[in-house]
Amino acid sequence: MIRTMKNLGTGPLIGPLFLLLGFLCLVTVSGCASLPNVEKIMAHELSSADQPTKIVGPKGEFSSKKSKAIIKRLEGQVDATRLLEQEVQLMQSVSGIPLVAGNKVTLLIDGEATYASMFEAIQNARDSINFETFIFEADDVGKRFSDLLIRKSAEGVQVNLIYDSFGSSNTPASFFQRLRDGGVLVLEFNPVNPGKVRKGKKWALSHRDHRKILVIDGAIAFTGGVNISGVYSGSSGIGSRSDGKKEQPWRDTHLRIEGPAAGRLQWLFMQTWERQKGPALPSRDYFPDVKQAGNTLVRVVGNLPGEMNRLIFMMYMSAITHAENSIYLTTPYFVPEAQMLKALADAAARGVDVKILLPGYSDSSLVFYASRHYYDRLLKAGVQLFERRGGMLHAKTAVVDDVWSTIGSNNLDTQSFLTNDEANAVILGRDFADGMQAMFERDLEESDQITLEKWEKRSFVNHLKEWSARMLKHWL
Repeated sequence: MIRTMKNLGTGPLIGPLFLLLGFLCLVTVSGCASLPNVEKIMAHELSSADQPTKIVGPKGEFSSKKSKAIIKRLEGQVDATRLLEQEVQLMQSVSGIPLVAGNKVTLLIDGEATYASMFEAIQNARDSINFETFIFEADDVGKRFSDLLIRKSAEGVQVNLIYDSFGSSNTPASFFQRLRDGGVLVLEFNPVNPGKVRKGKKWALSHRDHRKILVIDGAIAFTGGVNISGVYSGSSGIGSRSDGKKEQPWRDTHLRIEGPAAGRLQWLFMQTWERQKGPALPSRDYFPDVKQAGNTLVRVVGNLPGEMNRLIFMMYMSAITHAENSIYLTTPYFVPEAQMLKALADAAARGVDVKILLPGYSDSSLVFYASRHYYDRLLKAGVQLFERRGGMLHAKTAVVDDVWSTIGSNNLDTQSFLTNDEANAVILGRDFADGMQAMFERDLEESDQITLEKWEKRSFVNHLKEWSARMLKHWL
């Protein structure tokens, strides 16, 4: 992800810092916004009369008895934990989003595997392709995707694309015009240029579409952290650039969903198209009857600006608060709000094994040092911190209590929780969680642990950088 203040660096931050703050107050609403008090929401919702767990499948909603039995069976796969019961009830209550049964989910590690799976699905599309992404670059990877989308359009498949205006600001207009000329319907999310804002919309520079969604024929969907960019080419080992210099591709994680849960990501795409006042979409079978593809339970959660639309924040807070055994988080941009910071510290204090995997270097120096401001408190609370070596870590994942997993676009920072459109998939089940944990442990092998003794010996200059960067936390 290209960050808003990526290129400001970490040099003499103090001088221009407050001028920058003043400017940002004029162009963003997030400075005065706040996240909901999740502790109060949980206390209210979980003390209410129990609602039957709602699970839907290819043939409709399951009976209350069958839904309860499914959750109990999942609870039996792990050591006694109240996580499933509490998190399922809370998210159902505050969002109304059901759990969806009958899915096959595939963990995709890094861009090479993700792109291969995407290309295969796009090539086999017969009716529609809906594509939503933050960054769509005009490099070799972007050209491969654009060529394929144009070819599928020529074959009669309806192709609809949403790209974020800010995230794709380095992509020339001619690149998207070529897609339009090839029959693809292209929609620019919240144009950075006020003159391009569509009728009925307000200019909103701070409101960005950070989602990564691809839906094929309403039956196969992808989501996660991978943008359309050459930085993801190859696996996260040593790669080679066209200029002959060595570099390491970014480390990221994506997800392929086959089955009825694909329709939930399709719904998110359609809602974004409608809110952005896009042109009328040609009639296609966007929500077909989808057969059972597997046995995995999935909940798709979308995040929007607005006090009670911070669903992914509540999702993370609920999982962290109710964890009893383990919390393994991976995030590239970690600027936690006070509630999350406290929840992580409290979890470690009650004996939960809390590990957070962070990048050893970042494409945003400000976010990198803002993240490090919180290391001291977390380490003293017993949270274990690791920084990954090699290529930029860009994955946004979590696995909790060996049964609850999430993969998506949401970073653990203020910008993602407050002002972005985001999308995450929650996957319930021991088998998938085991794969997530194995991936996490492989990443730890490529990481350095940050100990409190080592951390307290860092230089005064680094202290100053952390303090300065933290001043901008609401815009990071």
